Amino acid sequence: MRNSLIWVVILALAAFSAVEAQQKKMKIYISADMEGVVGAVSADQLGPGGFEYQKFREFMTAEVNAAIEAAREAGATEIVVSDSHGNAQNLLMEKLPKDILLVRGFPRPLMMMEGIDETFDGVIFLGYHSSTSNPDGVRAHTMSSARLADVRLNDVTMTEGSFNAAIAGHFGVPVIMISGDDAAVKEVTDVVGDIEGAVVKWNYGFHSARTMMPEAAYALIREKVRNAMGRIGDFKPYKVSAPVKLDVRFKSYRPSELLSYLSIVERTDSHSIRFSGKDMVEASRFMEFILTYEPGLEP
Repeated sequence: MRNSLIWVVILALAAFSAVEAQQKKMKIYISADMEGVVGAVSADQLGPGGFEYQKFREFMTAEVNAAIEAAREAGATEIVVSDSHGNAQNLLMEKLPKDILLVRGFPRPLMMMEGIDETFDGVIFLGYHSSTSNPDGVRAHTMSSARLADVRLNDVTMTEGSFNAAIAGHFGVPVIMISGDDAAVKEVTDVVGDIEGAVVKWNYGFHSARTMMPEAAYALIREKVRNAMGRIGDFKPYKVSAPVKLDVRFKSYRPSELLSYLSIVERTDSHSIRFSGKDMVEASRFMEFILTYEPGLEP
């Protein structure tokens, strides 16, 4: 009788563990840009006015689907995708899985990371590019190619990837994988650390690259996402110490002059300002403000 009871307890514990494992949720956040998508080299692929834009919306969507597929195979149960390029209305919704959630449209307080919170287990960057201060990289810029010459957090020059990693880090979530050109992958990993990188093209200049073919790029993204998910416990959040000192250098002097009229802004030179935020959320909200606000927004 005693042996029978022991076996009943063992089987019950095993069943409980199996149910618990099935119920364990793993949430992945995907932030998708477009300049780093396979084959993209110019404005002709990156906006509604470009003759190849519709085709590259398909490539961008396929890269996202490749990442989703691999993440699910590796145990992801919930996925949020942030359309983070241009007007944030690029991904083809009808070609995405029906059970993900999609963040669309700008402005939004956390910019390319809107929707991230402490419940996520990892972040994936797709189609990313290098920063405006980097001499290498296809379509290299930071948040605005027309307006910004440098963005720094606590004296460290940021690429969009490292800035977004700092937002994720605020919530204790690590970046686990990035895709884009060789300059973008190197620049982000140099700051954020050892994450999986899928290089889908190699830059020759601002508007030129040697590129993989789309299907090969999708396969590489799947491989790197699977690798990242397989060692997800190895990654650490990229945290910026608070308060956060945000330095922004403009390509024109007028924005720095006008923003310095605000008591929360210090003008540090003719083209640059400094803002001190209590955390990355506040720094992100301020960045979105200076990137988006125009007098013409008023009715």
